[in-house]
Amino acid sequence: MNDFNFYSPTEFVFGRGRENECGKYVRKYGGTKVLLHYGGQSAKRSGLLDRVKASLEKNGIAYCELGGVQPNPRDTLVYKGISLARAEGVDFILAVGGGSVIDSSKAIAMGVPYDGDFWDFYSGKRAEKALPVGTVLTIAAAGSEGSGDSVITKEDGMLKRGTGSDVLRPRFSVMAPELTQTLPPFQTACGAADIMAHVFERYFTNTREVEITDRLCEAVLMTMLKETPRVIADPDNYEARANIMWAGTVAHTNVVGVGREQDWNSHGIEHELSALYDCAHGAGLAVIMPAWMEFVYKHDVMRFCQMATRVFGCSMDFAAPENTALAGIKAFRSFLHSIGLPINFTELGAKEEDIPLLVEKFGLGGGRTGGFVKLSSEDVAEIYRIAARASL
Repeated sequence: MNDFNFYSPTEFVFGRGRENECGKYVRKYGGTKVLLHYGGQSAKRSGLLDRVKASLEKNGIAYCELGGVQPNPRDTLVYKGISLARAEGVDFILAVGGGSVIDSSKAIAMGVPYDGDFWDFYSGKRAEKALPVGTVLTIAAAGSEGSGDSVITKEDGMLKRGTGSDVLRPRFSVMAPELTQTLPPFQTACGAADIMAHVFERYFTNTREVEITDRLCEAVLMTMLKETPRVIADPDNYEARANIMWAGTVAHTNVVGVGREQDWNSHGIEHELSALYDCAHGAGLAVIMPAWMEFVYKHDVMRFCQMATRVFGCSMDFAAPENTALAGIKAFRSFLHSIGLPINFTELGAKEEDIPLLVEKFGLGGGRTGGFVKLSSEDVAEIYRIAARASL
């Protein structure tokens, strides 16, 4: 196991109706003037936004509002949020929504105290200072409610880029599982794929003797295999929703990734799909992740066999371990298909003829990237080709 520091300061406020307490937690963490940041109309129609406002008012917290966050959140709204927060004297950002809203809130939080362009932080600069952020989570998927990460799309060129810093970890996150019960099945499935991908990016590692985090990863994956079909069949299943919501947080706080080398190529490769086609991130991952696995599995066949046997219950073929590894990858792709997700370019709405553009936007040039297997531009192109033509 590698040496590591682990810092996870977020207070998780979990359970039924806990959104009614968010004002108390804003006050606890020093907020006096809040930027209330959210997405479309669902938070208004459901009454969630009114409940959040009532909680802020009850606790004497002033606020201003900025809605309009869309999936694959845009830099243009971030700039607007930074200007509004400065003009209003905001000292706390409260995100009401899913990963896109939280990521946009983090970007605003970095930009307010920064003299330069906030996009610097998505171009290699690391944030050292940010306004505090709190969240009221409505979608179990990105894990942004407990992580120090954020992903934003720059509209000029449609560049989707990420950043990370511990100063971006939310001070608190309100997690009321019933808020996810109105999600359409497809959004629920996309969230499940994102959660599983966050685990797999950590699970496939070259670091040896990491049994504790291996087992934690496998526990989260097996939970998703059990609970996702339950909520697809019964959207009002609170217990299944609760397990999935906490699985999403555990998957991306990095508690399952400490002490081990990680990969993250699949996320980078997918980001170009969702930037170009504006598809759901989880749907793109459902197409890319198994394709990446098929491309790299020979690098460590036994780790893929471990996934196949421990997570998906495949039988071990000791005479030909590669058969077991491929069976596990097939089982993963079949699961994604069974919950209604795309498994190839056609089903996603992507075009194979765009692969050169996707590779160009990925931006490797003559270099290589990744932790588990270092990929070249041609490797990335081949992964896209596998994804384009995939079938069960």
